[in-house]
Amino acid sequence: MEKKQIDWSNIGFGYMQTEKRYVSNYKNGAWDDGVLTEDANIVLNECAGVLQYAQTVFEGLKAYTAEDGRIVMFRPDLNAERMMNSAKRLEMPPFPAERFLDAVKKVVKANEAYVPPYGSGASLYIRPYMFGSNPVIGVKPADEYQFRAFTTPVGPYFKGGAKPLTIKVSDFDRAAPHGTGNIKAGLNYAMSLHAIVTAHEEGYAENMYLDPGTRTKVEETGGANFLFVTKDNKVVTPKSDSILPSITRRSLVYVAQHYLGLEVEEREVLFSEVKDFAECGLCGTAAVISPVGKIVDHGNEICFPSGMDEMGPTIKKLYDTLTGIQMGHLEAPEGWVVEV
Repeated sequence: MEKKQIDWSNIGFGYMQTEKRYVSNYKNGAWDDGVLTEDANIVLNECAGVLQYAQTVFEGLKAYTAEDGRIVMFRPDLNAERMMNSAKRLEMPPFPAERFLDAVKKVVKANEAYVPPYGSGASLYIRPYMFGSNPVIGVKPADEYQFRAFTTPVGPYFKGGAKPLTIKVSDFDRAAPHGTGNIKAGLNYAMSLHAIVTAHEEGYAENMYLDPGTRTKVEETGGANFLFVTKDNKVVTPKSDSILPSITRRSLVYVAQHYLGLEVEEREVLFSEVKDFAECGLCGTAAVISPVGKIVDHGNEICFPSGMDEMGPTIKKLYDTLTGIQMGHLEAPEGWVVEV
């Protein structure tokens, strides 16, 4: 299939409507067979559950062109599993994992002309999501739901790509103790909007959120998990019940241990020890891993030895290895790379 005429190397991380999307509806206790449609619009009743009580969950994954020309996705089974867990937490009927995998493959195939070419630095972002669709006025779960998946070609999530970021310690909490911080629910991201707009207005790329219980431990940013590297080259990642279980972070932990032979600690990370780390990175589907050069805590600057000019050496190795696996330069663990 001939590719669309797009300036692939200069697109940002934004929405560009593609030709097809996948839709399935849940009614009378069952999901229908699902279809591909050209209609990008959704018509809802004014009292739909999603509009009244924010009953919606979503996922994010990518399709890209590997070095050998195949169109592949990275660990979509984990996205399917995470979406099922998110749905259960919000009392929504889980969309079956095998149906999820079939849906994302179909929507990528239908929009193959929008998958960026190998080496462009861009990818086809896939956004599966579901929401309560029938009228709900009393506070309770909806009875009917819609699952959808659309695609959009995207470039780097952070402007400047691999250039180290400056972030701030937020005065706001991302999640509540025993709340929904560990699922991918739209309501979590709504809570973070004021904080991220404020951070951007102040010249920062992102927020560092501390634990909501004691505000002494590092959690995550609005859209990515943290990875730290100690001065003796150990990889440390925060552990908490209110952190979203990032698929990219889990993959980087495996890469650190099994490809690079590094020691990894998944544990509570006190904010007071951040100043002692050698490197810091933000990891997630959209960014893979972005280096952090500086964290500002109410005027106090924490500057990492890796500096503000380029990725630190260990974070660069992690980035190069994981993207090498994704692009087919390096052999992938079984099941990690799925051909469309």
